[in-house]
Amino acid sequence: MANDVKPRVKVPKSAKAGEAVVLKTLISHPMESGQRKDKDGALIPRSIINRFTCDFNGKNVIDVTLEPAISTNPYIEFEAMIGEAGEFKFTWYDDDGSVYEDSKPIEFA
Repeated sequence: MANDVKPRVKVPKSAKAGEAVVLKTLISHPMESGQRKDKDGALIPRSIINRFTCDFNGKNVIDVTLEPAISTNPYIEFEAMIGEAGEFKFTWYDDDGSVYEDSKPIEFA
């Protein structure tokens, strides 16, 4: 598990019918390639976010496969349309088996 991993998301507080909302996510993650060595010369284990998903009220909104060339602290921005109040659940999956989650509610205006 990578140290000091912190997911952050920005979701509007409310949305109107037919309105697309912009969702912004950023996860602080070092994205170790498995090719660097530590100060003792040992390889640092690979730890890369390889998948990101977002669900709204249990239904998938987006499912992204991230490749090894993704940058440190990946930022993902996308739009979603909602027809009811609910909760967005954001999930990041790490090569080392770690899973990082965050969720945010949204009201329907």
